[in-house]
Amino acid sequence: MARKNRLLLIALVLLVGTVFGVNAQAKKIKAAFIVSNMANESQAFSQKMFLKYGADYGFDMYTYDAKGDTQAESQIVNNCIAQRFKVIFLNPNDINAIVPSLMQAKKAGIIVGMFSSDLAEANQKYRDFYAGVNDTMAGQQAAAAFKKQFPKGAKIVEIGGQAGHDAQIKRHDGFNGAIKGSNIQVIDYKACSQWSTSDAMTIMENMIVKYGKEIQGVFCHWDNGATGVLQAAKAAGIKNLFIVGVDGNRAGYVQVQSGEQSVSIAQDFTVMAKKDLELAKAVLDKKKVEAINFVPLTVVDKALIESGGFDMPEW
Repeated sequence: MARKNRLLLIALVLLVGTVFGVNAQAKKIKAAFIVSNMANESQAFSQKMFLKYGADYGFDMYTYDAKGDTQAESQIVNNCIAQRFKVIFLNPNDINAIVPSLMQAKKAGIIVGMFSSDLAEANQKYRDFYAGVNDTMAGQQAAAAFKKQFPKGAKIVEIGGQAGHDAQIKRHDGFNGAIKGSNIQVIDYKACSQWSTSDAMTIMENMIVKYGKEIQGVFCHWDNGATGVLQAAKAAGIKNLFIVGVDGNRAGYVQVQSGEQSVSIAQDFTVMAKKDLELAKAVLDKKKVEAINFVPLTVVDKALIESGGFDMPEW
């Protein structure tokens, strides 16, 4: 009899444990990270970070790839509304085209967290918070690097990131605002259709045809784009360009370490992802959060790498 009672007790404990386990699992909040384009290394890496750390903040994470398509991205948001997601994180391909979908998401009571790119000020009421770098400052820091390198002035070109993307707009505005009144002359500027190395290479090739060795430096909005710039310059036999990029990724690290690229303005996407997750959890817990949350940038040059002040990035 005693043995039978012990067995019943064990069975009851196991049953209760199972029920609590199911309930604990059910309490995970359904959240989506909408990737603007998995072909972009920073976005692919960021997706891994959301999946890696989401559960630590109580989220059941899903990820979706818009593949650089603004309409597809809007449709993914609409699908998330229909599937009753509680939280959406996204870095939109076009900060204006995505607004109608985000308006609907907010009407549905979904928490909207902007990752790496924010909405225009007039539309920020359609998101709960932003976590990422200050891209205006990234442009300003790039300008400071050029002014330091060329105190007497220089002729340079600017190759922008994906046209319409928040980072492209702010890096361009920050850069040009900071060089205004200096002797740094931007003789040409063109933005890309995507954050594509081949796009940057083609633009640089065309600029070389137009200006040749008159070009002394290049501000390229992202390090993988700077790779395309270097390829175009090598093919044309142009050396000693002062090249500044943004991202601080593996390609940028190697290019700065070798001396081919002069400076990389580095971002930390792991910190960004964790910050977005932390903010979303706080909002769910009815806590007040800051609407804009900047993650610090690091100006990386060869001296910093050689001193051990900046390690090889994961992506």
